[in-house]
Amino acid sequence: MRRFVISLSAALLISASAPARRFHDDDPIQREPPPRNATTIKPRKLSDIYDFFSNSFGKLGERHPKGKFIPAQAVNSLGDAYDSSWYTQRHYYRPMSIAELVRGPGDRNPPDTSGSWQVVGAKSEGITPGFMIVDPKGRRYLLKFDPKSNPEIATSVDVMGSKFFHALGYNVPENYIVHFTDEQLVLGDDVQLKDSLGRARKMTGRDLTELLMRVDRQKDKRYRGTASLLLAGQPVREFRYHGTRKDDPNDVVPHEHRRDLRGLSVFCAWLNHDDSRAINTLDMLVDEGGRKFVRHYLIDFGSILGSASNGPNSPHSGFGYLFEAKPAAAQFFSLGVYVPRWARANYPDLPSVGMLEADAFNAEEWVAEYPNPAFTNRLPDDAFWGAKQVMAFTDEQISAIVKTAQYSDPRAEQYVTECLLKRRDKIGRAFFARVLPLDRFEVRDGRVMFEDLAVKHKFIPARNYSVEWSVFDNDKETRAAIPGETTLQAPSARVPEGGFLAASIHGGDPNKSVTAYLRKRGGRLIVVGLDRTW
Repeated sequence: MRRFVISLSAALLISASAPARRFHDDDPIQREPPPRNATTIKPRKLSDIYDFFSNSFGKLGERHPKGKFIPAQAVNSLGDAYDSSWYTQRHYYRPMSIAELVRGPGDRNPPDTSGSWQVVGAKSEGITPGFMIVDPKGRRYLLKFDPKSNPEIATSVDVMGSKFFHALGYNVPENYIVHFTDEQLVLGDDVQLKDSLGRARKMTGRDLTELLMRVDRQKDKRYRGTASLLLAGQPVREFRYHGTRKDDPNDVVPHEHRRDLRGLSVFCAWLNHDDSRAINTLDMLVDEGGRKFVRHYLIDFGSILGSASNGPNSPHSGFGYLFEAKPAAAQFFSLGVYVPRWARANYPDLPSVGMLEADAFNAEEWVAEYPNPAFTNRLPDDAFWGAKQVMAFTDEQISAIVKTAQYSDPRAEQYVTECLLKRRDKIGRAFFARVLPLDRFEVRDGRVMFEDLAVKHKFIPARNYSVEWSVFDNDKETRAAIPGETTLQAPSARVPEGGFLAASIHGGDPNKSVTAYLRKRGGRLIVVGLDRTW
């Protein structure tokens, strides 16, 4: 079944009375239109408990009707998510150097250590505490720590997560691994601390000391933490993975249909980010050029790559939802004989890594802690969009990012790197097989050129392609076959200036094809659109 990509710019720029056209003069767009001024945005609080129960036992958002599919939206005519307040085309589209990948969202704003860090806020609940600090330059950071039981387990992945997700295109905070002594922290005036019953009181120096006693202290008497630079703008709380934000005039695409959120499921599978839920997102109201709009962030990566922030993640992580009736029934009725796949996985004895593995990992079956409407709505072309970006990371690039975790045990660094390489390749093999994985189309010397990503990454040997050419009527959206044209050389003479050709390409499987649409402009043919079937 054909999946037609949708150009949001076209929907915004043409009026209801204008004739319908498949492609417009600005296709393929690379950036969303300038945002409308958002003046009615107000902070809101989403209930994490409600989010769990409503997603676990209900079906939020619009799902695919029986026998039909809802194509991804917020994409250009090539099927790619374009630059927006949600997402920016980065590593796959504009290859980043190792230095850029290591830099991530930024590496020029670590806390200044020339003076004291003033504690202006604190979190005491949970196994590990957290602080809000202000450095000598007046910059604010969230300071988070590792549990005593597993030094480095959370700080390492929080830093790696920000760099990987940045390279994959998302808005993330700047996270820095820091080392400091207790003398570095100075309690500010009138800092409030909530007790176990939620009652606030003034924090004392003794409270600060007791909180630090719950944190791992290194052999050199210093503490290790993650300092996350506060994001610019006004926080207006989390975004949901379904529906739209009613007070945001720019939020017009249901989140469960956004390609950058459907495809996010592939990235989360790679990095085992099973805690990918609304509570780990943040909407920030920013003012740029006199215009206010919401920028959407992914935050808090302390629960990825085997970590649960407060210790190792569950071995069940990524293999199934927290609540699933069928596996529970299987164990019950088999009297415990049935052993789920996650229970057969092997994990290393590396306290700084936790429950991360690659051998039992199944890319297509990976799930978050509980159902996510955008992840559930993922289609094969959404998964392909995600997989091609994961496969863009070379062994050397992955290794360089893992080094930023600053593991003290070289075995941890080596193991995490190996897991990421294996999981990367499993993702490519699984999702490239679901479609004809052709991409990076262009016309060179009158010939249609592309990359077969399955061949490029050596998942399959070189294959032959068959081509069917037609003249495409952009106004009527009809095609007229061109007999006798069966090579990748474009029959340019068959269309006038401004006209369109369509090349339907197969690679052996009749159900899988890619149709490339070419527009003649200035005597040259330019690829303006792609359709995929599977």
